[in-house]
Amino acid sequence: MTDAYIYDAVRLPRGRVRKAGGTLAEIPPYELFGQLLSALESRSLSVDSVDDILVGISTTVGEQGGNLARAAALWAGWPDRVPGGVVSRLCCSGLDAIESAAARVAAGYADVIVAGGVESMSRVPMLSDRPAIATDTDLGERTGFVTIGVSADLTAASYGITRAELDAYAVRSHQKAAAATTSEFLVPVRKGATVLLAADEGARPDASSAAFAALPALFGDDPAWERVARHLPDSPRPAAGLHTIATAPQLADGASAVVVGSVRAARLLGRRPIARIIGTAQTAVRSPLLTAPAAAARVALARAGLTAADLHVVEANESFAVTPILLTRELDLDEDLVNPTGGALAVGHPLGATGGNLIVQALGALTRTGGEHALITIPAALGLGSAVVLRRLE
Repeated sequence: MTDAYIYDAVRLPRGRVRKAGGTLAEIPPYELFGQLLSALESRSLSVDSVDDILVGISTTVGEQGGNLARAAALWAGWPDRVPGGVVSRLCCSGLDAIESAAARVAAGYADVIVAGGVESMSRVPMLSDRPAIATDTDLGERTGFVTIGVSADLTAASYGITRAELDAYAVRSHQKAAAATTSEFLVPVRKGATVLLAADEGARPDASSAAFAALPALFGDDPAWERVARHLPDSPRPAAGLHTIATAPQLADGASAVVVGSVRAARLLGRRPIARIIGTAQTAVRSPLLTAPAAAARVALARAGLTAADLHVVEANESFAVTPILLTRELDLDEDLVNPTGGALAVGHPLGATGGNLIVQALGALTRTGGEHALITIPAALGLGSAVVLRRLE
C-alpha cells in the first residue's frame, strides 16, 4: 500500500438553475467537465501520465447517461488511451469518485487519476431518471423512502433544531459566500471566446433572519409524513414545516476535478503534491435520517488517526441547513471553522460536482489560514454519507 496525494484541483463556478434557463444551461454536461480537463492541461498536467478519469454523477440519464467521463476526455482532445468511468452514489457521487481514485492509487493500481463530478441540473433535472425507490409504491413502502426535504425536517425535529436556528444558519451562509474571495482553483466557464460565468451565483449579502422567517415551509404538509409515522412511529413531526426555500440547497449546474496521484506521480507530473488524503469513509444510517455525515466523519477521522480537535477547516455540504448544524453539534466543532466561505444554501449544490467543489474550498481555506487538516462531508438520500480527511502539505 502507498499514499494518495492531491496534485491539483479545479472547479467551475456554480450557476443557478432558473425556470427561464440558468446561466450555464446552454453548456452540455460533457462540456462542463471537459472544460475542466482542458484547464488542468493548461495548468501543466501531463495528460499522457493520466491512467483514468472517474466522474461522479447523481442523475445518470439522458445527457448524463452513458460514459460521460470518456465523452468529456474525447471532447477535450485527450489521448485516445485515457479511459474513463462514472460513479453514482446520489449526492455523494463526486466525493465517492475521488475516494475511489485514492483507493486505487493507494493500492498501487494507478499513479494518476483525474476524479471529480458534474451535474447539469438545468438540462438533466433531479429524479428525471425516475428511480424505482421514488416511483414504485411497493418499494417505497417496503423501504420507508421519503423525499429528502421530509428527511431534513425529520432530522431537525429529532434533534431539537428549531426553525429560527435553521434560518440564522442560512443567513450566515449567504454572508460568508458574499464575502468570499476568488479562489485560485476556480476556472471560468466559457462559450467559445466568451466568459459565461466567472464566479458563483446566488449569494445575497442582504439576507436577513426576518426575511427568511417570512418564507413558507416547504414540507410540513407533505403526504410522506404518513409513511414516516408508519415506519418510525416514535419520531417527532414538527407542528409546522421547518425548512424553506432559504434553508434548502439551491439547484445549480457545475463541475469539479481533482488530480489524485501516488508518490511516484510527482516525478511523472513534474510537481509536488499539495495535500495528502489520509482518511475516507462511506457510511449509512437508518433512512430517512440525514445523520450519516457525522458517522462518516468519525470513521474517516479514526482512519486518519485524528480527532475533531485536530481540524482546521470543515466543509460540510449544506444539504439543507440541518446537516452542518447537526455535524457541528455532534463533533463539538468550532462553528467558525465550518464552511468558512458559505455553502449550498447560498450558491448551490450541483449534486455530483459537490464533492470536488468542497475539496477545492477546503484546500483554499487551508492555504489562506495556514491550517493543516480538513474534513469534507456530504449526506445523501437513503441514509448515505461520505467523508474525506485531508492533510495540507508545505
